[in-house]
Amino acid sequence: MNMQTKYSLKVQAIRSKGQQPRLYVYFPLPLAAAISLEAGEEVQWELLDRQELHLLRPHFSPPQAKARRLHLTSPKKRP
Repeated sequence: MNMQTKYSLKVQAIRSKGQQPRLYVYFPLPLAAAISLEAGEEVQWELLDRQELHLLRPHFSPPQAKARRLHLTSPKKRP
């Protein structure tokens, strides 16, 4: 499956007193929804080269489709 959707964003710095600055990148909600990413899920970055990272999900399990119930009704008898 090849999805070529792009989201531009800016890398932000978090500066806490007495600590080294940390870089922060948010994950756009439409993109998270497209891959079923959940809050609190563990992810890993894989560095491919200086221009490309891959997001890995070590504990990903595909969402299960919800079973839909099929309601069958008998045809009504005509008088």
